[in-house]
Amino acid sequence: MSGTPFRAVAIGASAGAIQALSVILPTLPADYPLPILIVVHVPADRSNILAPLFQAKCRLVVREAEDKEPALAGNIYFAPADYHLLVENDGSLSLANDEPVQHSRPSIDVLFESAADAFGAALIGIILSGANADGALGLKAVADAGGTTLVEEPATAYADTMPIEALKACPSARALTLAGIAQFLMEATA
Repeated sequence: MSGTPFRAVAIGASAGAIQALSVILPTLPADYPLPILIVVHVPADRSNILAPLFQAKCRLVVREAEDKEPALAGNIYFAPADYHLLVENDGSLSLANDEPVQHSRPSIDVLFESAADAFGAALIGIILSGANADGALGLKAVADAGGTTLVEEPATAYADTMPIEALKACPSARALTLAGIAQFLMEATA
């Protein structure tokens, strides 16, 4: 295992998510030393479409998150459609069918806030392309907990609303291109 100070990566995206994640995730090696937790806004009737799509592109294990499972290094966990994905204080995952947050279930804010509580400064939070403000307050929670915050450069995002709102809420976040985010994830665990 590497000497990285990080324990997890949380990523949030909406419109343009597949394109953005297709640049970042395939660059990561099979032995990537962190779990990657992802919320993408998908309709409730489109459950389990993202994991098979990305498993075909990635060297890491890609799965839809299950309630009460541990978040393991070298695994990518997508929030299931119509469920919030949360991180418990022991680092395990949980699912909740609570009310939508920011008109979204799963909500990026819910994942980021719970992951910030669980991992604190050992969390990397990333906001990618999207057409609403979900994730902005969650990214601020990551920063407030001492975590590292990245945002897709709004000028290069398919939909720039989510990155712009995230930067407004969390001005300390670094805005990077997708290639820059992929490079950061590799260097952070070297």
